[in-house]
Amino acid sequence: MMEFKNHPFLFFIINFIFFIFSSISSYQIQSFPLPPKINGGKWVLLKQSIGISAMHMQVLNNNKVVIFDRTDFGASNLSLPFSVCRFDSNDVALTTDCTAHSLIYDISYNSISPLMVQTDTWCSSGSVISNGTLVQTGGYNDGDRVIRIISPCQQQQQNQNCDWIEVPEYLSVRRWYSSNQILPDDRIIIVGGRRAFSYEFFPRKQQQPGTGNSSYYLGFLEKTRDHYDENNLYPFLHLLPDGNLFIFANRRSILFDYTGNRVLKEYPMIPGDDKRNYPSTGSSVLLPIRLSGSNSSSAGSHLPEAEIMVCGGAPPGAYAQAQHGSYVGASKTCGRIKVTDPKPEWIIEEMPMTRVMSDMLILPTGELIIINGAHNGTAGWESAVNPVLYLVNEPDPDQRFKVLNPSPIPRLYHSSAVLLPDGRILVGGSNPHRLYNFTDVTYPTELSLEAYSPPYLSDQYSNLRPRIISVGPTGSSLIYQGMFTVTLYLPFYPEKDLSVTLLSPSFTTHSLAMNQRMLVLKVASLLQLSTTVYQLSVIGPPTPKIAPRGYYMFVVHDLIPSEGVWLKMEG
Repeated sequence: MMEFKNHPFLFFIINFIFFIFSSISSYQIQSFPLPPKINGGKWVLLKQSIGISAMHMQVLNNNKVVIFDRTDFGASNLSLPFSVCRFDSNDVALTTDCTAHSLIYDISYNSISPLMVQTDTWCSSGSVISNGTLVQTGGYNDGDRVIRIISPCQQQQQNQNCDWIEVPEYLSVRRWYSSNQILPDDRIIIVGGRRAFSYEFFPRKQQQPGTGNSSYYLGFLEKTRDHYDENNLYPFLHLLPDGNLFIFANRRSILFDYTGNRVLKEYPMIPGDDKRNYPSTGSSVLLPIRLSGSNSSSAGSHLPEAEIMVCGGAPPGAYAQAQHGSYVGASKTCGRIKVTDPKPEWIIEEMPMTRVMSDMLILPTGELIIINGAHNGTAGWESAVNPVLYLVNEPDPDQRFKVLNPSPIPRLYHSSAVLLPDGRILVGGSNPHRLYNFTDVTYPTELSLEAYSPPYLSDQYSNLRPRIISVGPTGSSLIYQGMFTVTLYLPFYPEKDLSVTLLSPSFTTHSLAMNQRMLVLKVASLLQLSTTVYQLSVIGPPTPKIAPRGYYMFVVHDLIPSEGVWLKMEG
């Protein structure tokens, strides 16, 4: 560099570039430390842009994914077909909008088709009912009391409505940041929302809007609300094997009888000071329910064990500090509690890294994966920094976490992820800004869609992967407590028992995978029909309390899972 000293301007430029490069490098080392061991997996960019940011996602039983954002930021980058426009005098951004804010993603063809959503779906919720229809609830502004319905069908197929149908003013109160859970009787319970300390059902027992007592006060939601941060929005809901609800908000949780509107039990408070719900957004999962084996029932009970896991979050006051540009470190802890134990207690363990706004999904093998999020801050616009690019895998509740290959794309506020039937994870979204913003910001709005293939999908395991040939005797339908057979191709004789699982697809938004559920079924026998063809005899779930009616991804595995096929639980 000495030879440039006679050219002061050039010398200045070179030193300035060197300084910037050094600063960036040290920032990356500090913000994204390389874990000591990376355990694999593969990322593939599916779409550079789908035109919208994927705030909400739901897999349907026709192997398509409904994806949508909100409507109140202006035009998206995806046009509606045939010069169609949305006219909404109540929209806070555009009263005439000729762009789409929702779409259908076709998994098989990696293609998208725009959908028309009429009212604002910002921070809403959803559940799939037993016939496969997605019922989507609430939102913001003119959408906060709306029910939206979309049924799975083939796009452009005649005599089928492949777009949203909206029912205005159905909900009794504003449902913004509320949570949903499908129930054993095929109703949906809708819990909470901003300043909504109540719950209600879809459908109502009395069908006409505005008639009868359709909303029920739930004091637990008011008690768990922080003065400044709230931290009880998007409460965690899980349907337990006895038919009651586990509800978690902030740091507290209860066993709730929604039919009698009464709290049956308050569980111990999760240890530590970290908050776990929006905006201190952690994630939660009901661990796989095992209908056979040593964990199939609680002591003295015929019901299977149920264990809840809650991971990530943020310390008290984190949201308020983020509004002033101070981004405190997120939580590093996960808590597990066996809610079916007579005296349940939380077990706390640490993740390899701090995390807020992460998604936690159950893989076909029963393992957990944690994806997306940030090291510092909370949910909210401009409220987090230092994206967490690495995935974390918990292979078994009794083992420690493992770190998997990182994504090249930061996924912060308003990102989402869902499990696909083929075992991949579909990941999209991230928009930590009030509007779509692609320039002059550290974390631009993400319109991309990518897929992560866990290590079990590696080519080296392809010759070990089972393949489901048929399910009988009723094809794609299962009945409760009924015996059914699974014929499968298996390139080797299994050295241990094969696992047969049902997975319900989640409605994912804001780090909350609503209705996510895995059941490990009881295998009665294994019969070898030929060198590579086997037949399993399997016992179906006992009741709708354990497996609500509807469509499940059905998977067989011995460490390496088969591709899922859709089965329907019917009464």
